[in-house]
Amino acid sequence: MNTEDTIVNKVANSSLINIDLEDYYPKGKRVQIDLAETLFQGLILREKDFREWIKTHDWAQYRDSYVAVACSADAIIPVWAYMLVSAQLEPFAKDIVFGDLEDLESKLYSEIIHKLDISAWEGQRLIIKGCGNLPVPRSAFLMLTAKLRPIAKSIMYGEACSTVPIFKS
Repeated sequence: MNTEDTIVNKVANSSLINIDLEDYYPKGKRVQIDLAETLFQGLILREKDFREWIKTHDWAQYRDSYVAVACSADAIIPVWAYMLVSAQLEPFAKDIVFGDLEDLESKLYSEIIHKLDISAWEGQRLIIKGCGNLPVPRSAFLMLTAKLRPIAKSIMYGEACSTVPIFKS
């Protein structure tokens, strides 16, 4: 094979740095508790019934899980009900959030991005990888962009072969 036939991977040889938010995805089971299932006639939270559910529910099933707690019914749930659930989950769950599974992922990524050491990326041309297999929330892309903008030479979104420019200093 002569040099004219050699295929050169220009992307691999470039100074672009790929950042894949999936690399930071916390491992662990995700669970949502819907308090609608505890309501009388699907509308009313009765304290006596709710406290009985709290006593008899198997809280150990949430061991080492990330748990989102919300109510899908159009009902008024008192704050203390969420507090009771949280108090029962605390010994078992890795983390607990009010909201749905997307809210849970947003909270997890907020903590991850806040702690992320970005010093190695200062003055660099960065690509934040887009599509993936894990449920990385859209909010994570916003948070990471805001964190990287002050230090990056440029930020792009997508894959090295087809990026969307986001920021250039």
